[in-house]
Amino acid sequence: MKRLFVTGSGTGVGKTLVTAALTHQLRRAGRTVRAIKPVVSGYTPATHRGSDTALLLDSLDAGHSAEAIDRVSPFRFAAPLSPDMAAARESRRLDYGALLRFCRDCADGPEEALLIEGVGGVMVPLTEDKTVLDWMAAAGAPCLLVVGSYLGTISHTLTAVEALRSRGVVPAGLVISESEESPVPPAETQAAIRRFVADIPIVVVPRVPGDRPWRDVPDLTFLLA
Repeated sequence: MKRLFVTGSGTGVGKTLVTAALTHQLRRAGRTVRAIKPVVSGYTPATHRGSDTALLLDSLDAGHSAEAIDRVSPFRFAAPLSPDMAAARESRRLDYGALLRFCRDCADGPEEALLIEGVGGVMVPLTEDKTVLDWMAAAGAPCLLVVGSYLGTISHTLTAVEALRSRGVVPAGLVISESEESPVPPAETQAAIRRFVADIPIVVVPRVPGDRPWRDVPDLTFLLA
């Protein structure tokens, strides 16, 4: 099974848009795919329809039953905070071992591809002593780094790349998802970042309107060739 871990340089940069787009593109190409976002915060049943989990379910055409939600996002917290803080608000703790087992079980499934979307940025805390980077290193999958085109993104992007490489996580690609406020055209940001990470493929995803914007994202399936 081909695996890819979708992470970001921070929160709100477009990870779910990219994961949903890649899911849609793989399915359109006739490949079976499982897309998961195991840990999600800021989630309640009342907000489900606008959630990242719902977007992934739509890209899978999987429906929105309780079973389907559990299949994509089994670890859900209500507060829109880092998972460790959100769990603490509910007198809970994210079971890191159970998270890794869930990902391993998904990787053993019958699908041709597995997309694992992280939560927040590379260094977001999951528990008192584990971060998303620890999770990625344990998962052992190459990653797709999603970043914005806002002011400051170049530094955030290069810092994230250095953090990934320090733990042996291989960046298979980098997506610049156009931010609502971009000081320069995303192509200029792409060129600047490429000077420092020439070995990583970089794709620019422009802002696209609509209720299912992932349908109009440039092709990313080459990352799982």
